[in-house]
Amino acid sequence: MHFVDTEALLRRIGVEHDEKPGLDGLTRLHEAYVDQVPYESVQYQLAPGTPLDLEETARRIIARETGGYCFQLNGVLALLLTDLGYDVTMHRGGVQTPNLPGDVDGGHLVLTVRGLVEDPDRVWLVDAGLGNGLIHPTPLEAGAFHQDPFDLVLRRSEKTTGWRMDHDPRFGLFGMDFEDAPATLGDFAGRHAELSGDPQSPFVRTASVFRRKRDSIVVLRSVGRTETFGDRVDNSIIENQADYFAILADEFFLPLPQYGGAQRDQLWRRVWQQYEEFVAQTT
Repeated sequence: MHFVDTEALLRRIGVEHDEKPGLDGLTRLHEAYVDQVPYESVQYQLAPGTPLDLEETARRIIARETGGYCFQLNGVLALLLTDLGYDVTMHRGGVQTPNLPGDVDGGHLVLTVRGLVEDPDRVWLVDAGLGNGLIHPTPLEAGAFHQDPFDLVLRRSEKTTGWRMDHDPRFGLFGMDFEDAPATLGDFAGRHAELSGDPQSPFVRTASVFRRKRDSIVVLRSVGRTETFGDRVDNSIIENQADYFAILADEFFLPLPQYGGAQRDQLWRRVWQQYEEFVAQTT
C-alpha cells in the first residue's frame, strides 16, 4: 500500500478539493498538476535514477526537489486521485516520435478514470506524463478534439488492443498507444531502470523540462527555451548560469534546494555542453 501526503500535494499544486469525484474536480486537478509539476529529466543529469518509488517521488515533488516523467508523474497523480476517491486504472503504453517506433513496450504509463458522479460509466483519459500532452482529461471516445495549442485525435489502436492518441505532428510527438488491459506499477520497473540509468537514454543525454500551460507549452532543452502557442513559437538561449537556475525556479517551479554550489556548477557545465554538441551536429 502506498502513502502520499495528499494535503501537502494539493497545497503544492494550489488546489482545494473537498468534493465527490466529479469532472470539475478532476479537470482542476489535472490542469494544476501539469502546470505546477514539471515533466523533467534534470534529475538524471548528475546521477542515475533510483528504483521507482512513488512515495519518495511525491515527497520530492512537494519539496520542489524534482518533477518527474511519465512513470513518476502519472504514478503520483494516480495515488493522489485514488486518495481523493477517484477510480483510477494504470495502462501500459508507448510513444511514437521521429526516433521511436511507438511500440507498446511499457515505455509510457497512462491513466484512465471512471466513476465520476455526472456519469459513472464514462471513461476518461488522464495523462500528465507526456510533457507536451493533455491539459485536461478527455473522454476515452473516438474523435478529434482541440486543447490549445494542439489538434489531437483519439481512435482505436492498430498496434494493440487499446487506444491511440494522434498528436499534433508539428510538435515532434506523432502519437501514443496504450492497452485496454490494466497494469501495475511493477510493469514499468524495468523500463524505468533503463530510461533513467542508461547513459544512452534520451532522458540522461539531455536535460529537458516541460511545463504545460493552459494555452501553450514551455520547454527548456539544455539551454534552449521554446514556448509554443497556437500561432507562434518563441525561442531564446539561456546564456548564463544564474538565468538558467532562475528559470528553473520561477518558470518551472523547480528550485532544486538540494543542490549546492558545486552541483549547480556541474549541472550548468553539463547542459551548456549538451547545447554545444547540438550546435556542432546541426551546423
